[in-house]
Amino acid sequence: MAGRQDLPTAAFMALRERFFDDDGHPIPFDLRDKRNTQDDPLDEFLARDVLAGLAGVACSPAPGPLITPDLVLHRAEVARPDDLQQVVGIEVKKIERTAQGTVARASGLDYNTTPPCGLLRVYARDDTPVNVRGFYLFVCLEIAPRTWRRMIVSALALVDGNLLNEDFDLYLEVTGERRKRIGLGTFADGADRARPMVIFGNPLGIAALDHAATLVHPISNLSDTVPSLKRAHLIRRSTADGRHREFSCYRDVRDFQGDGASVLVDPFLTPTRDTRTRPRGRFVLPFTVAQ
Repeated sequence: MAGRQDLPTAAFMALRERFFDDDGHPIPFDLRDKRNTQDDPLDEFLARDVLAGLAGVACSPAPGPLITPDLVLHRAEVARPDDLQQVVGIEVKKIERTAQGTVARASGLDYNTTPPCGLLRVYARDDTPVNVRGFYLFVCLEIAPRTWRRMIVSALALVDGNLLNEDFDLYLEVTGERRKRIGLGTFADGADRARPMVIFGNPLGIAALDHAATLVHPISNLSDTVPSLKRAHLIRRSTADGRHREFSCYRDVRDFQGDGASVLVDPFLTPTRDTRTRPRGRFVLPFTVAQ
């Protein structure tokens, strides 16, 4: 029997309805121009035109740039901030396609200064820290074929942040206060912000999640309460200490194909990592210099 949907499920169904038609084909939409580096028209569009209409749910966008998460969905009263029925933070990650048609940065995505996590630190009106469950919305944004300016979402995945990382201590360590070097250079007016830049997995780099709309959820029997969703895949990830975590991938029944859920074991693409940083690119002169 259908019950009240948790907030990620309600958000996913609204996203699926807005960006894909009954046959699963992308629906073109208009997106205003980007005004400056930190401006984000897609986040604004999601908050104002897609998620603002959820029944009994408020959608609060980040109050400014460089703030995580991009959106918070919440009901009128929040007694348990770790309850997906009451409040959830959503970080939006926009991805492009390569000239070959594959998802860009498939083996590792820049998360800038904030590691992904299944818990996110936000603050109540009285400045009290509150830890809420975190989900990540990955969208592959493209210009619609045969149009000049309209856009489409060719792949979409709303995923539990724990699929990417559940180490909240790491999240707090990287996002916390750091010491920077100041007084640098000949005139002592330079500074080094000591700003971390973190790279974690990209779910849209998993072939089974490309060209589709997918909800990656911690509950394995979500279809029992939300019959309009069917489990298409089970992702099983190995942890660093030899254990594993499992997450269920759901699709709208209109998009579901097959008899049951296939198991995807460690499906994330991961490049070979090196502890050394790469030097800056070298400018090569088109001539030699006499010695």
